[in-house]
Amino acid sequence: MKISSADFIKSATRPGNYPPPEFAEIAFAGRSNVGKSSLINVLVNRRSLVRTSSTPGRTQLINFFNINQSFSLVDLPGYGFAKVPLAVKKAWGPMMRTYLEVRESLKGVVFILDIRRLPREEDIQMLDWLEEFGVPTILVITKIDKLSRNQRDRHVAQIAEATGLPKDAFSLFSAHTREGKEEIWERIEDALNA
Repeated sequence: MKISSADFIKSATRPGNYPPPEFAEIAFAGRSNVGKSSLINVLVNRRSLVRTSSTPGRTQLINFFNINQSFSLVDLPGYGFAKVPLAVKKAWGPMMRTYLEVRESLKGVVFILDIRRLPREEDIQMLDWLEEFGVPTILVITKIDKLSRNQRDRHVAQIAEATGLPKDAFSLFSAHTREGKEEIWERIEDALNA
């Protein structure tokens, strides 16, 4: 995918504030600190289209970005970070469910897991919602450069077992080495064209 333009459109929390659904959308979901912002920035070849933060739980709104004036990437709020205020935590579930359920222009969700962490309850809940609403899901495991090859294989097998999904359902990605970038773009393009 050649990226000629990548622009922030707006942030929203509910359907009345979403931008008009004129472009097909691919959303990105995952726990706080899973590498979601870094993945999006690598995909669009921009250092800081999406703000990365060393403080987890920073993305608390749904952020819409226009790519090449032909489709949108949507950064969904990270979840599962303990220090986020309780009110924000409570709002997260309904905000995410509503977006997944009502957004007609949504063509797929890139669902991200950290290779060093076993999926938790919120991760399984998100997978259940994606299945419930019939949203095509692109499974990505990030931060693969943090482990050796042997550790990598073992951790992917554990994640696959915890989610009940086959190992080959996951694309492996490193923001550091950019490994996996092309494969993820291929899967995004397939979802956009489906």
